[in-house]
Amino acid sequence: MIAPRRFLPSISSLLALEAVERLGSATAAAEELALTHSAVSRQLKALQDQIGVTLMRREGKGLALTQAGTDYAASIRDYLQDLARASLKIRAAGEQSSLNIAVLPAFGTHWLLPRLRRFAEENPDITLNFGTRLSPFDFTREPFDAAIHFGGADWPGANHLELARERVIPACAPGLAGEGPLVPQDLLALPLLHLESRPGAWEDWFARQGCPAGHLRGMLFDQFSQMAEAAALGFGVALLPAFLAEAEFLAGRLRPAIAAYTDVDGAYHLVWPQVRTPSRALVKLLKWMQSRTSGQEVSARPG
Repeated sequence: MIAPRRFLPSISSLLALEAVERLGSATAAAEELALTHSAVSRQLKALQDQIGVTLMRREGKGLALTQAGTDYAASIRDYLQDLARASLKIRAAGEQSSLNIAVLPAFGTHWLLPRLRRFAEENPDITLNFGTRLSPFDFTREPFDAAIHFGGADWPGANHLELARERVIPACAPGLAGEGPLVPQDLLALPLLHLESRPGAWEDWFARQGCPAGHLRGMLFDQFSQMAEAAALGFGVALLPAFLAEAEFLAGRLRPAIAAYTDVDGAYHLVWPQVRTPSRALVKLLKWMQSRTSGQEVSARPG
């Protein structure tokens, strides 16, 4: 339910308040908004009268915001940005349906986008928009219809469609550890690179090779792409998923430090909120993805 009209100020008055707070003066705000100083003052006075709280005060020949005005400006800034984003998305989509998908950066770049190109060709009436999110979020507070999730089927309040299982391989710069593949024990003598979202990944990998390792330390990264770049620069060995490793091997920036991939726990899922009925566009995407990804392992190449 929309709030009563008396609690909904005009966009122009909110823009004036935000600009004064951000730029520090009504004069600067007037210049940015292409208004006169008196017009900005009138907008602020109208807003103040509507809210019923003192938002500004005279300071010399100019205006200054009160603490209430400053706080209000900070809280409406996000609203104005959300409104601008919503307008941009609808403008970009035009008369088409749109889908807003939160993706994990490396998976989105190397696995998802190459596959969705075919979906886009087959469904020209649907516009796909993408944003980056590294961890689960509340769908009621974010402007996304669906998201990519790694791990188990454990995103709270979400439906899950498994896209692909995970395979990993240690990768390093060509000159870091000689020419041929190493054995797992050899890697313990090399610097190992770690990902924040995969704590214990190296320990788990060593255990699967029959080579238990204790608590391993090394450089820490929050994204696979950064870790792969560090590995290519010779900082150490990165444990990379197949979709990223294959791209790096093909480019010659990295080479396998161990000859084979290893299956690990966890899968990539497409998730969407249980509290909302999926849109027609999302239903089409779900059916399309399900028909093409059932039981797949993660690879850089579309199936």
